[in-house]
Amino acid sequence: MTDSVKRVYVEKKPGFDVEGQHLLNDLINNLNIANITKVKIINRYDVSNISDDLFQKSIYSVFSESNQDFAYINKIELGKFAFGVEYLPGQYDQRADSAAQCVQILSSGDRPLIKYAKIIDLYGDLDFDDLEKIKNYYINPVDSREASLEMPISLEEIYPEAPDIHIIEGFIHLPEKEIASLRVVKGYAMSSKDLIFCQQYFRDKENRNPTVTELKVIDTYWSDHCRHTTFLTRFNQVSFEEGNVAKEVQKSYHDYLDIRGIVYENRSKDQCLMDIAILGMKYLKKTGKLDDLEESDENNACSIETTAIIDGIEEKWLIMFKNETHNHPT
Repeated sequence: MTDSVKRVYVEKKPGFDVEGQHLLNDLINNLNIANITKVKIINRYDVSNISDDLFQKSIYSVFSESNQDFAYINKIELGKFAFGVEYLPGQYDQRADSAAQCVQILSSGDRPLIKYAKIIDLYGDLDFDDLEKIKNYYINPVDSREASLEMPISLEEIYPEAPDIHIIEGFIHLPEKEIASLRVVKGYAMSSKDLIFCQQYFRDKENRNPTVTELKVIDTYWSDHCRHTTFLTRFNQVSFEEGNVAKEVQKSYHDYLDIRGIVYENRSKDQCLMDIAILGMKYLKKTGKLDDLEESDENNACSIETTAIIDGIEEKWLIMFKNETHNHPT
């Protein structure tokens, strides 16, 4: 049979369950869930458009490794506190896509349809409040959702027909007060002045009201995610939450203030996240420990000059460092 949905659960054997051990420590140390004793992480694959024979061949050649994994067909025993996580519809799932390609290579035939979910199986003296706390911590709603534990009848995605794009009627004639109210209601990252600028553009250049999509796109690329204005926002007041690391955080902050005194001496300089990020570099430079820094107009990355030996010949090279801050949903 090729039309029914087949399911395989893949669980790491003891000694190979590194991901589960890491999550266990994470939940204990970062969520303070002390009563949790064990975490199992199980990879679940639902497969359709595949023959029974090819499915059996794929279990230990595509979905799992016999020396490291247990594989369970269709059913698995889960604890009381288990939940699944899967990507939202439309999000690219590399694991599912790679598995489908591998099965196709194995068969030299058509590519099957594969859906993947990660099952988190929790053990210990837990309650449902703990479970919800862990779900909220683990599931990123930007790209993922909780997955059903039931077997689906079909893996075909049914997408509803997209509605007509909504036009913000009357936008180009709104008074300033209503522009400010619209900003709050829609949760725009833009300021009221930014929205007024957009209003003037659509009124004077386009001669029409904008769509919701147009303002959303403008807002996204004018947001802090792209402009990083938060990094330059001045600290007016600094306070510390109580907790296990409060003393270390306070000590680090006071070290930061001491280094500021050395770097800036008597100059006035705002405290902000950007200053915290680059103060170490400024300190090294001021104390003569950063002579190999490449000076350029680019301040979104760092490059240092070095001499490399290539085939026995000295060459001048730049070593470039970049902390990427963008994410794919944007």
